[in-house]
Order: sequence, then C-alpha cells, then structure tokens
Amino acid sequence: MCGRYALHSNPEVIALQFGLDTPPEFKASYNIPPSSEILVVGRNREGRRTAGNFRWGLIPNWAKDPAIGNKLANARGETVADKPAFRKAFRTGRCLVPANGFYEGQTVSGRKNPWYVKPKGDALFGLAGIADRWIGPDGPVQTVSLITTSPNALMATIHDRMPVIIEPADYGAWLDIGSDPGSLLRSYPDCLMEAYPVSLQVNTPKHDHAKLIERSDGGSAPLDKPA
Repeated sequence: MCGRYALHSNPEVIALQFGLDTPPEFKASYNIPPSSEILVVGRNREGRRTAGNFRWGLIPNWAKDPAIGNKLANARGETVADKPAFRKAFRTGRCLVPANGFYEGQTVSGRKNPWYVKPKGDALFGLAGIADRWIGPDGPVQTVSLITTSPNALMATIHDRMPVIIEPADYGAWLDIGSDPGSLLRSYPDCLMEAYPVSLQVNTPKHDHAKLIERSDGGSAPLDKPA
C-alpha cells in the first residue's frame, strides 16, 4: 500500500513537468495521509492537462455511503481493471499524482518504522492514480486512489507493495483513455530508486515539516540497492 507521501515542489516546476498551462494551487506537505485533499493531474475533454485537488480515498459513483472511500485509498494494479469499485475509474479516470517521495513502513518487532522512498536524483515524479466523481447531498466530490503493484527488490526489503510510478515519457499514454495502460502497471526499477529510514513522527499525520524527509539519527544505513 501507499499510506503517506510528500509534495513540496514549486508550482511552476510542477506545471512544467506535467504539461500544465498554469501553475497549480495546492497545499505543500511533507506528510500527506489518506482522506486529505491532494493535487491530481488529468485531462479534460479537449485533451488538455488540468490540475485539481481531489480527496484521497476513491468513492465510486454508485456508492451510497461515502465512508467507503476510507478503505479505497489504494487500488491493486493486478485487479484494478476488474474490481467493481475501480474498473470505471481505471477505464475513464486515469490521472497522475505529483510527489516528491513516499513513505512505507517496515515492520520490526511489531513496530512500523517509516522509510522515505523516491527515484534517485528526481525532485518530482508522478504516481499512477484513478479518479471518480461522486454526487453527495452537498454536491459533487472528486476522489482518487493510488495504484500499487508488487515491490521491486529494493522495496521488498521494506514492504510487500509499492505505488506505481509513471515515467514522464509515459504520462501521455497513461492519461489517454483510448490507450491500453496495462504495461505501465509495473514496479519501478530498483536500481533507479533510493530509500532511507526517517522519523517515527511520520506515523502521526499531525506532524508535517521538512525534517520528516531527512534520514533519521540512529537509523540503519540508507538503501540504494539490495545487498
């Protein structure tokens, strides 16, 4: 799964990398949990890329109770095209979620120790997402799930899942609802990633500051490839 991530890049940098006409508006954060409003990049009917803030935790358009979104922050890549909760969003609502890094918890002696993970040298990248529009009593709500897949060799030392990372060259193919995106639902190459332990404060959403993405004192050596 992916339960936390960070986004703090300059809006103009995000606009440039994701092909947006104008810099997006969003709240920068170093500890974004599910149920938050998060920045999402998609395509409009004219084919232009647009950005908006969606609730993290997909509510299918047919759902009667929005609380279902609390359980649908992530969608498994292996079943996303077939599961009733996700298949429409996968077919018509594929999107990108800009990120600077994500966190995964490594369970050691019953405690989850957070690790910060990102592509090497990249200050910004895109996570694969799917979005749907739910009509509630107070009007429409745009919601999104992040897609996960099996871990690469690096991530397997930390967790049994990892989010799908879409490379910039594949942004167009992922967003194009006329394409078959199945080949993009793969784990990012472990040789291109780095991970290191960070503060236990990440486990509590109220903590949100730049020191969260720094290597924690007393942690194990940073990982850049499996031994």
